[in-house]
Amino acid sequence: MENLEIVYPDLLPIEIPPNTVMLKGLDWDSNVYLFRSGKEALIVDTGTEDNVERYFSLWLSEGYLDGLRKVVIFNTHEHFDHLGGNLKMKGLFEKMDIEVIFAAHRKTAEVIERSEGPVILDYAYGKTFPGHKVDFHLDDGDYLRIGKRRLLVIHTPGHTAGSSCLYLEGEPSLAFTGDTLFKGTVGRTDLPSGDHRALRRSIERLAELEVDFGLPGHGWAIKDWRRNIEDILRWL
Repeated sequence: MENLEIVYPDLLPIEIPPNTVMLKGLDWDSNVYLFRSGKEALIVDTGTEDNVERYFSLWLSEGYLDGLRKVVIFNTHEHFDHLGGNLKMKGLFEKMDIEVIFAAHRKTAEVIERSEGPVILDYAYGKTFPGHKVDFHLDDGDYLRIGKRRLLVIHTPGHTAGSSCLYLEGEPSLAFTGDTLFKGTVGRTDLPSGDHRALRRSIERLAELEVDFGLPGHGWAIKDWRRNIEDILRWL
């Protein structure tokens, strides 16, 4: 780890069981997660395109991609800081002959495919998102299979219309929450397709889950899931 600290002074992998690597987003990027099961992996969000090579290089140098054959890139919602790096990330994996599949809730997928700038907010970053095909248009209650593991898709509108979380049941259990839920706060609702009342309903639904590690789109992991949500609901 000493050499890694020199090469990546502001980017260190945070390993979270089971088989998950959290990278705190650089600059304006969202957090980027890699979850692995056998020869398949899940990437949750890709940040903007600016730091994709750094994330990929770190995974590669630390052996997280060894033996990988297939990757699913899942976008938690429609904002550029979470999906701007999709195509660049796909290209890097394909150079290694690793199959790449895109997945998102159907509302997010439709925005991505139509490249809806007013919702994606690419202009706020001085960029133009070209859009691309999303292979899996998912709905609430669907499962995303990665190797031998299944993650439940939970539609959690509020921050955006397509915002969704992924839930991995087990010991320990994980919830990838995007910008729906953070440690101590929630995502804003004043941007296109945001809805404050819908967000509260989504948070109430998440409160029903048993979660050991909440993995948000920005900031640090949530280790006190139930108390975190109870505190948020008191002021939301």
